[in-house]
Amino acid sequence: MRRFKQAVSPEECIEVLKTAWRGVLSMHGENGYPYGIPMNFFFSDGKIYFHCAMEGHKLDAIQADDRVCFTVLSEPIKNPGEWWNCFISVVCFGTISEVTDEDRKDFLLRTLAAKFFPSGYDVETDMKRNARHALILELTVDHMSGKRVREK
Repeated sequence: MRRFKQAVSPEECIEVLKTAWRGVLSMHGENGYPYGIPMNFFFSDGKIYFHCAMEGHKLDAIQADDRVCFTVLSEPIKNPGEWWNCFISVVCFGTISEVTDEDRKDFLLRTLAAKFFPSGYDVETDMKRNARHALILELTVDHMSGKRVREK
């Protein structure tokens, strides 16, 4: 990181990963083009989890090269008397793979639902209808960095 004075601790990075709702998953795309896509996610036990369809450009790219980058921004805040936003950006590098154990996949889908679905939502009915059509991807973080940003 070039601006080392803006670096945040690993603990601050993890806090952003625990609380942020979306990030951009980037991978090597076709014909040398990068491919980045916004994704909902959750962070647990040092890993990042995503759900997705069972086929598509993202999975093709991951099958060709499992090395990815995931970028997350904290919610912006404005300090009193300032017009600009401040936030923390976290960049994670690692490898990604499909969770193939069905029991673990179902547990992770329920965990994802707990983060994103409204309270009172019938998760079990949704699981019966849709779980068989979803994949869970697990990003194992090799290294990450974070920095405090002032948009000024």
